[in-house]
Amino acid sequence: MSTLDVLSEDEQSVVGTVHDFVDKDVKPVVRELEHGDIYPEALIEQMKRLGVFGLAVPEEYGGTPVSTPCYVLVTEELARGWMSLAGAMGGHTVVAKLLVRYGTEEQKRRYLPKMATGEIRATMALTEPGGGSDLQALRTVARKDARGGGYLINGTKTWITNSRRSQLIALLCKTDPTATPAHRGISLLLVEHGPGLTVSRDLPKLGYKGVESCELSFEDCRAPDDALLGGVEGKGFGQMMKGLETGRLQVAARALGVGRAALEDALAYARQREAFGKPIWQHQSIGNYLADMATSLTAARQLTLYAAREADAGRRVDMEAGMAKLFASETALQIALNAVRIHGGYGYSTEFDVERYFRDAPLMIVGEGTNEIQRNVIAGQLVKRGGLDA
Repeated sequence: MSTLDVLSEDEQSVVGTVHDFVDKDVKPVVRELEHGDIYPEALIEQMKRLGVFGLAVPEEYGGTPVSTPCYVLVTEELARGWMSLAGAMGGHTVVAKLLVRYGTEEQKRRYLPKMATGEIRATMALTEPGGGSDLQALRTVARKDARGGGYLINGTKTWITNSRRSQLIALLCKTDPTATPAHRGISLLLVEHGPGLTVSRDLPKLGYKGVESCELSFEDCRAPDDALLGGVEGKGFGQMMKGLETGRLQVAARALGVGRAALEDALAYARQREAFGKPIWQHQSIGNYLADMATSLTAARQLTLYAAREADAGRRVDMEAGMAKLFASETALQIALNAVRIHGGYGYSTEFDVERYFRDAPLMIVGEGTNEIQRNVIAGQLVKRGGLDA
């Protein structure tokens, strides 16, 4: 059975359209854009026209919503072409789902129609310098402004992808710094660019080129009362934890795309490259690499699709999404390394794409919650649920 058989005909067509876009428009230009660290403006515009930014937006707000398995496979296709393109829509989709699930009707009508077209692109701002994975220890504070109304935000965020070119930021912050436990004082604010918000610098990166990851500085940045997601303070931590289930599935799918691209390139090279009178895939060591790469990639995809189906069934999937993200990201890194081995010296050359896969793959291990954190989540849920089948 084909992987696409889990989808309806309409959704298969969506994935097929993105597949063709990657082959026709992305692959011919990606090496030049990536090596030059050039923002892919034209490709982002094509993604807007294809409806990629509206895949999590309900039809009543102008979107073309798809199932989570379809979203996973679309993300895989984008990452197969260039992982950065999948990153350009990752946080945006999480914010769209947060709005759909928790937003007030006014918030939905204000943002979702323009998010569906990509006119408004959204990102999340969680991580802080020195904070890392401990989100409850965040120091960004939004205090009520008794004189001017709304909130005044002060603090710093880092590693915020798409933050320079996005128009909307879902900001995790403390509206009650004295709350105990800390998560009860955390809220999500929908912040637009304006006075008091500075994108201070783009962070240099090993891979993940083209799209920006920035530091944000908030200095008495003003947000109106109705910027509070859902209209109730103290709900932000739980809201974001639910959003990260989607985020981790998206990162798992990015890893699938990078791993698949590395496997496809390695297989093509092993079939045409000869050594000692025969194609190198016929040498046992190379054949073993290919067999292991294909097996682990298939397992990672099935694990990710399983978590996606569980999410659509309405079940809590923090453990399942964590498993998918953990396994798929570790798999992608190993496949990328093996692809370099199979290419030999050419694998170390910037004239071949496998060196890019090897630079991009580590992001999925540390992004959207490190794999060490994923293991903590998985172990905690195993104990809480009493095992896998409980």
